[in-house]
Amino acid sequence: MHTPAKKKCLVAAMAAVAALSSWTAAADTTVRLVRVEISQVEKAYYEKIARQYEEQNPGVVIEFEYIANEAYKTRLPTLLQSDQRPEIFYSWGGETLRDQVEAGFVMDLTAAMQDGWQDLYPESAVRAFTLDDHIYGAPLYATVVGFWANTALTEQAGVDVDEIETWDDLKDAVVALREHGITPAVVGGMDGWPMHFYWGYLATRLAGGDGIEAAKAGDNDGFTGDVFVRAGELLQEFVELEPFQSGFMATSYERASGMFGDGEAAFHLMGDWDYMPSKQRSMSGEGVPDENLEFLRFPAIEGGGGNAHSFGGLNGWAVTRQAPQEAVDFLRYLLNEENQREAARLGVFVPVAKGAEEELATPYARKVAKILSDSAFHQVFLDQALGTSVGATVNDISGDLAQGVISPEEAAAQVEEAWQFR
Repeated sequence: MHTPAKKKCLVAAMAAVAALSSWTAAADTTVRLVRVEISQVEKAYYEKIARQYEEQNPGVVIEFEYIANEAYKTRLPTLLQSDQRPEIFYSWGGETLRDQVEAGFVMDLTAAMQDGWQDLYPESAVRAFTLDDHIYGAPLYATVVGFWANTALTEQAGVDVDEIETWDDLKDAVVALREHGITPAVVGGMDGWPMHFYWGYLATRLAGGDGIEAAKAGDNDGFTGDVFVRAGELLQEFVELEPFQSGFMATSYERASGMFGDGEAAFHLMGDWDYMPSKQRSMSGEGVPDENLEFLRFPAIEGGGGNAHSFGGLNGWAVTRQAPQEAVDFLRYLLNEENQREAARLGVFVPVAKGAEEELATPYARKVAKILSDSAFHQVFLDQALGTSVGATVNDISGDLAQGVISPEEAAAQVEEAWQFR
């Protein structure tokens, strides 16, 4: 039988235990990251890092969520405005990031990165996430857009991919492949951004990074200038050769990726990230055998101001403004040198961390690293670099040009108008 004093002690002890349990539950912090859909290999890489961090930091839960590329672009603005916003989100930098910063969604990481974190990356990578001298994101990897080539098909048509150096060389290859009954290239025109790779890269080759920056400033007639009109002309001349699969404007990126993996076309203009996804999306799950696979630099255009430039992404992560400190701490852990070197060893992407390229295992990844190393300027995807609204216009005009429903002059004028009213 308990005395009143003992009862009081027991009640107090039980209350203390309950309070401790309540505090422990409340102490659990969930850090949720959202990013575009990736390969299973890369997902496993992130999963391993998340579990390692949780083991080292009891009470912190790391969750990754993946959204298909095109859906990600449309859903992210809604997520950021909701009470379901993630703590960390995937970012391409550029004007889109500026829009998010100005809307008050993004945490300033300038101070956090001064303690040696920023030193891990080359200056160009940090610059992609720097706005008005403040850092709003941490770089993960650089991507390069180029032509994936199936040499088993090109060789049937007598095409030597090593000799494709100019735009005319590429056009000649398309003609030769068609003559041999081989679909020259596959493209996911339905999603917009894969077709923008053609117009965007042509504009970069003709104008160069400096010319694109000048257009943003309104110089040389802005985006209605001759080089941007010419980009549309070159794209339409290319489409007249019938380079793409039947129904290319009704084909998604994911489907096009799998089609290339199935050997249904000789070329696929796509980012270097498509190496593993293309294999996994193929019917066999194995894709184009490595011995038949090449990654080609986008060809040069005679007299182009950007022939020495590359085109792709400097991709990374941004932290939402009211995220807990654990989110910043995990992001730094995720992007540390050892984890970036492991990504290189696995071949999931080409990291930007200094020295990580030493671990690259595949010839494709090493080719991408060389393209980046040789590049005098890396132009970020125009549908990202120019901001959300202008980027949507760039994607739309690229598809419209390919279908011949607008003229190159009209396309350039639409981009300029979108830029002026962004």
